[in-house]
Amino acid sequence: MSRPADSEPSVAVADVLPEFSDAFPFERFNAMQSETLPALLETDENVVVSAPTASGKTALAEIAICKTLRAGGTALFLAPLRALTNEKESEWERFEDMGYSVYVVTGERDLNPRRAERADVLVMTPEKADSATRKHDSRRYGFIEDVDCCVIDEVHLLDSERRGSVLEVTVSRLRRLCDPRVVALSATMPNVEDVAAWLDAPEEATFSYGEQYRPVPLNADVKTYSHGENAFADKYRRLYRALDLAEPHIRDEGQALVFVSSRQDTVQAAKKARDEIAERDVPIGARGEYDFHTDAADLDNDTLRQSVLDGVGFHHAGLSKADKDRVEDWFKEGKIQLLFSTSTLAWGVNLPARCVVIRDTKIHDPLEGEVDMSPLDVLQMLGRAGRPGYDDQGYAWIVCDRSDADKYRRLLRDGTDIESRLAEDLDAHLNAEIALGTLRDVEDVMDWLETTFYYQRARAAPEQYADEGDLRDRVSATLKSLVDSGFVEMADLRLEGTPLGRLASKFYLRLDTAERFKDCADRADEDPEALDEDRLLAVVAGATEFDSVSARSDEEDAVAAVLGSRVDDLSAGQRKVLAILRSSMSGTTPTELQSDAWVIKQNALRLLAALRAFLDRFAGPRAANLARRVEGRVENGVSADAVGLTAVDGIGPGRASNLAAEGLRTPADVTDAGVSGLQSAGIGEGVAERVVENARDLPDVVVEWGDFPDAIPSGERELHEVTVRSVAGGARAGIRVTVNGHEMTAKPAYLGEATVPAAAFGGDADDLEFAVEVTFPELPLPPVVDTRTVRVE
Repeated sequence: MSRPADSEPSVAVADVLPEFSDAFPFERFNAMQSETLPALLETDENVVVSAPTASGKTALAEIAICKTLRAGGTALFLAPLRALTNEKESEWERFEDMGYSVYVVTGERDLNPRRAERADVLVMTPEKADSATRKHDSRRYGFIEDVDCCVIDEVHLLDSERRGSVLEVTVSRLRRLCDPRVVALSATMPNVEDVAAWLDAPEEATFSYGEQYRPVPLNADVKTYSHGENAFADKYRRLYRALDLAEPHIRDEGQALVFVSSRQDTVQAAKKARDEIAERDVPIGARGEYDFHTDAADLDNDTLRQSVLDGVGFHHAGLSKADKDRVEDWFKEGKIQLLFSTSTLAWGVNLPARCVVIRDTKIHDPLEGEVDMSPLDVLQMLGRAGRPGYDDQGYAWIVCDRSDADKYRRLLRDGTDIESRLAEDLDAHLNAEIALGTLRDVEDVMDWLETTFYYQRARAAPEQYADEGDLRDRVSATLKSLVDSGFVEMADLRLEGTPLGRLASKFYLRLDTAERFKDCADRADEDPEALDEDRLLAVVAGATEFDSVSARSDEEDAVAAVLGSRVDDLSAGQRKVLAILRSSMSGTTPTELQSDAWVIKQNALRLLAALRAFLDRFAGPRAANLARRVEGRVENGVSADAVGLTAVDGIGPGRASNLAAEGLRTPADVTDAGVSGLQSAGIGEGVAERVVENARDLPDVVVEWGDFPDAIPSGERELHEVTVRSVAGGARAGIRVTVNGHEMTAKPAYLGEATVPAAAFGGDADDLEFAVEVTFPELPLPPVVDTRTVRVE
């Protein structure tokens, strides 16, 4: 229900949550917070709240968490960005001080299952929660089934192109697993009732607060610039336009926040703005403040150190945490009056400014090329205008080309309905649910469909979803496609994921990519010698996940320099991916490719790990080991000789390369060299001791031929056993026996110790060359090969 601004008076925290008074940084809830209290505290209903940025929604999350803690339950807070999960960990030390445990589960740190299980408040991104719910039946992630209340921060993330469907299926899956209470918070959105219907929140627990609830009124508008032929020059045209808009507020001792498209742009815009502001003689900066000058000298970033003294700063995810914290504090204190940032700041730290300008409405995505910034991001940024307690009015502008002006004016006037993005990758999500066992028959599939926001939104706005046709028919067709493609098995309407389907789900693959990887594995199984490093990299570079990568004109020469003139079946963008992967293997990525290399490489490493699993399952340990070594080289930028050393904890890329140059290639070589040998290679004694100790945890293979003969009469046949064992750490291995290059035996084993049969027979050849090859599918160790020659007499 929509709420007027003149609602009931505010409520004191101590009157409704006396035992949690210390959890809130204020004594009284504001009018918006007070009105939601009965729904949050006096019922167990699901709650949906839509309210303007900076109106106090965070406190609503904390109220719901307090109710859960009061009942002895566990709360899960879903934050839209990884940076925000760390922020909440710091903020919610207030709960820790009261004896409650707050635990952040991210991909950045190793999961501590014991801490997660004991936590009172869990903090995750939707992606991490997706991973946890997919593994709910494992010991490590079993804690996810104990969640009693799930708070979704920024639920309008549902409309995000790449992340929306993840949030949607994760919440639906979580409700099927443990049916927690759901409290969904959102910036202003026109169709809040659709989200409420999806989450089964009753009308009395659905709240929609208008702009009148903003603590500072917002004046938002669109400004155009004259578009030229040169994209680089256009950036500066937009920058000067942004400075024109910000200058009056800076002169009036206000502050301006300018959003740009990339990390590098924040730095370049700040540099140029300093010069332009000096040229315009705008009074800004605090060079005369001795303490500020001293503090600025401690900044890690050299450019930032010079910039902040002139009142201009920049903020992006690549800065050290200490530098980001200082920039945020100085902006809050008014020492930085003009701040350039990427969109991360809009979703994250509550850092408002009197004036907000969006300089760039288009961003370069390494995986998608140039794309329009999402309407969600635009509205989130504009919402940062207006500093409560300091400004009577917030001012926000979108700077864009004239051709886009009407689009953004409509956005400012009407907002944007939140749509479901599930249809875009329905097949992958449906496959995942079946692979996980949460959908066991066709009836389950149809029941699942009705738990999705996709279903609710199609019912509410059938004209917008008309292209989807009948959703049940659409899902039935998708299910049939999964069966026909080998991802799902169906018998008597019962459903079960196949190995192909389970691997696609485990590694979050697009299904076209999973089929591509399966084809590669099948070919490697038929002809093991056909698989090499080049083929592996080409298979990954051609994955559907890289379909939208584009190669800019200034990158084409660099791509050609890495790949040569070879023509393959890859697009220009995929050739760029291949060039980045090849050059990453030797740590020599060309400068022209470096801006996109990190993102592309991180995605490629996930895909290489997936391809390794496909090879392990469908082609065997030998092929998987090759993929693991390629993966190790791409990740560390080391030679084939050095990659095996990266398996040793304490040996990074530089140290691995140095040791390989000294003739040490494997953990076994490190163990044999001992501390003194590593010291001779330039490693300090303390580090050398730890490295040698860690190397002993990895396999050191010995092949024992036993009574295997040196000679055998022609026409005779003798069956023997060869023992393969590790005299150090154990690991899963593949053992292959060949004679004169032809495979005789291949078997998986765990070393430890294993025996393999080897038949010696006197044939036509004068000599029989027996080889035992040991490979480790999960370690980047080179194959261990031991040979024995038998004369035929």
